[in-house]
Amino acid sequence: MDQILNKVGSYWIGQKANKEMSSVGDDINSMSTSIQGGASWLVNKIKGKMQKPLPELLKDYDLAVGIFPRDATNYEFNEETGKLTVYIPSICEVGYKDSSVLRFSTTVTGYLEKGKLADIDGMKTKVMIWVKVSCISADGGKLHFTAGMKKTRSRDAYEVLRDGISVDKF
Repeated sequence: MDQILNKVGSYWIGQKANKEMSSVGDDINSMSTSIQGGASWLVNKIKGKMQKPLPELLKDYDLAVGIFPRDATNYEFNEETGKLTVYIPSICEVGYKDSSVLRFSTTVTGYLEKGKLADIDGMKTKVMIWVKVSCISADGGKLHFTAGMKKTRSRDAYEVLRDGISVDKF
């Protein structure tokens, strides 16, 4: 009788353990689809993908490393589609050494390709008034900002990571 109870008990414990392990796997999968920004790097690491820092990604695509504020460290990048989503802790403005200013929403999206970030949403620049930046392209030592009209700026102004200054609204 004891042997039967041991087998039944072992079977029940084994089934319970399998169910719990499956539940943990489901939790990790649901976390990866629902997390935005903050801990997404952890989920990618658990799944075996190590994400490079945002400045390195921009450098690999021939863009200036300081386009985004210094605290914009969390991002998602789909290499197949080129879609880039950058998460910024709060709405902010960044001033650059050429006296230009960019304003960032908490989420900036666009499509990244060699020397170009296109279809940008969540970024503005001041040209008398705040104007939506729709594209940034690199050409040697110049960055071309398309914001209603094309504005060319010196690339070296954007090669240094800078802190964003919090503002009330995007």
